Amino acid sequence: MESIKRKNLSTEKQNINSHAIDDKPILEILHIINSEDKTVADRVKEAIPEIEQTVLIARDAIRKGHRIYYVGAGTSGRLGVLDASEIPPTFSAPSYFFNGIIAGGNKALRQSIEGIEDEPETAINDLKTVNLKANDIIIGISASGAAKYVKSSLDYGKSIGAKTVYLICNEEPFLSVNSDIIIKINTGPEVITGSTRMKAGTATKMVLNMISTATMIQLGKVYDNLMIDLMAVNDKLIDRGTRIIVQLTGVDYKLANSKLLDADKSVKTAIVMIRYSCSKEEAIFKLNKSKGFLRKLL
Repeated sequence: MESIKRKNLSTEKQNINSHAIDDKPILEILHIINSEDKTVADRVKEAIPEIEQTVLIARDAIRKGHRIYYVGAGTSGRLGVLDASEIPPTFSAPSYFFNGIIAGGNKALRQSIEGIEDEPETAINDLKTVNLKANDIIIGISASGAAKYVKSSLDYGKSIGAKTVYLICNEEPFLSVNSDIIIKINTGPEVITGSTRMKAGTATKMVLNMISTATMIQLGKVYDNLMIDLMAVNDKLIDRGTRIIVQLTGVDYKLANSKLLDADKSVKTAIVMIRYSCSKEEAIFKLNKSKGFLRKLL
């Protein structure tokens, strides 16, 4: 019975547009993949209302000192870990804002451990290990909605008062969950039947990028469309930060670079120091008073 239900998932169906792909020249194979990929953004667009709801609860949770956990197995888990790991360097945000949990732990990031997704008790142990609390947020990611690890995570989170979001790439999940929000991205049959690392993976990355980026914007981590809270930890980012300071203050590159270093490589602090002709400590005070929103100061 379960196999009958599973075969009805859109991600498990055969794609009529890629029939006999093994008998086609490379150029045609690539065009088929590209053509299918073009459909993903439109499917994501249909779920924007649910993505907006997720951003709102994520923003409010962080403001109140709570944390967001991406939970997934296989490709879904890897994409969650990837998105979470990019938040600190991009926005100078604490690493605990967004957290990635993958079934099988760090080993599963590089090596497929497919069977682990069918071990629901492991999910509960993993969440207890990170000390999941009431009003934290779990975003459970499962392309087919068939990962018992993800369902168990959401069920456990719900039981202790965490908020839950279920992100799937089908019309309906294989395993239903009583989640606060369900984001359904119906990406349809994959070019290679069942290979959800493809369109479903692309859709998942897009949605996670939207959730984390919009949340950071809501927390004052962006001014205009500039990365004013980036962590200038290497030459590339120091140069980018310096150019942002030049753009927003009108000073020359040399002075902007000097102020960035004086501000302990905080772009936002350096901008306030220049615009208000103040010390680093005064700039930090002003930013704290505006809750980190540079637009309120400028």
